[in-house]
Amino acid sequence: MQLWVASTRATTRGTLVPALEQGGWVCTLFDDGASVMRRLDAEPPDALLLEDPLGAEDAFSVLGRLRLFEARVDLPVVVLTQAPESRVAAYELGADDVLTPPVDHVELLARLARRGALKQRTDALLVQGERLERLALTDGLTQIHNRRHFQIRLAEEFRRAQRYDNPMALILADIDHFKAVNDTAGHVVGDQVLRKVAGCFQACIRDTDTVARWGGEEFAVVLPQTHLAGALTVAERIRRDVSALRLGPADSVSVTTSLGVSSYPAAHVHTTDELVRTADEALYRAKRDGRNRVCLTDPAGPGTHERRPS
Repeated sequence: MQLWVASTRATTRGTLVPALEQGGWVCTLFDDGASVMRRLDAEPPDALLLEDPLGAEDAFSVLGRLRLFEARVDLPVVVLTQAPESRVAAYELGADDVLTPPVDHVELLARLARRGALKQRTDALLVQGERLERLALTDGLTQIHNRRHFQIRLAEEFRRAQRYDNPMALILADIDHFKAVNDTAGHVVGDQVLRKVAGCFQACIRDTDTVARWGGEEFAVVLPQTHLAGALTVAERIRRDVSALRLGPADSVSVTTSLGVSSYPAAHVHTTDELVRTADEALYRAKRDGRNRVCLTDPAGPGTHERRPS
C-alpha cells in the first residue's frame, strides 16, 4: 500500500514514517504540497498524510485543491495539525481524519487501515454498480445496446445536433422473413442469426455511432455528424454484409435485411419522434417493395426514395 507523507517535521520523517513502514506501508516523502499536486495525476497513492505547516502551499491548500477533482474525492487523507481551529477547517475541506502531533503510530495505522478498507468497499460497490448499469443497457442475446440505451443516446445526439446545428441520421432495420427462419431452422439457429446480424451492424459503424436491438428482429443505428448520403452508405454496407452471411447446419441459412434511413436537419423532422417515424416509414416501404433494400426519406418533405440492391 502506497502512502504519501507531506511533512517538514523531523520527528514525523525520522520516527513516524519508519513505524508506518514497519506496519506495511510504502512511504514516499514530500517537502511541500506543490510536489504532491504535481505527481497526483501520474501515480496517485492509496492514502495521503498531510502535516501542517508545509510552507507556501500548506496542507489546507493541498486538501482544498485535491477535493476539487472528482477522481480524487475518495482518496483517504489524514491531516496532522496542532491548532483546534485548523482541525475544524481540515474536516470542512474534506479530511477523513485529523490528528494532533505527536501521533501514536499504532492509532494512525489503525485509522489508515479503516479508511483503506472503506475505500475498497466503496470501489467494489462502484464496480458492481457500473456492471449492473451495463447489464441494464445491453441486450442479453446479441450483446449490443438495448432499446433503453438507444433511446437515451438518440435523445442526447438529437439535442447536440440541434444545439450545434450538426447533421445526424437514423437507420431502422428489420431481418426479412425472420419468423420463417425460426419455424424451419429452429430457435437456436434463429438466435445465431440475431447475433451474427448484430455483429454485422457493429462492424459497419464507427465508435461514435450507436447500434441497438430495437426489439425482436429489429435493429437501430444512431449516426451523429452524418448526412443522409453518409447514412445511405452505412445502410447499404450493412445490407450487403448481412446478405453474405451463411448460417446454420452446413451454412444452409441465409437472411436479408430491409432498412429505412432518415436524417436531421430536415423539413419534416423537428423531434426524435419524427426522426423515428420517418425512418420507420422508409423501412415499411423497403419491406413493402420487395425487402432486401434500403429506402431513404426525402429531407425536403414527406416521402421516401429507394436504394435498390446493387
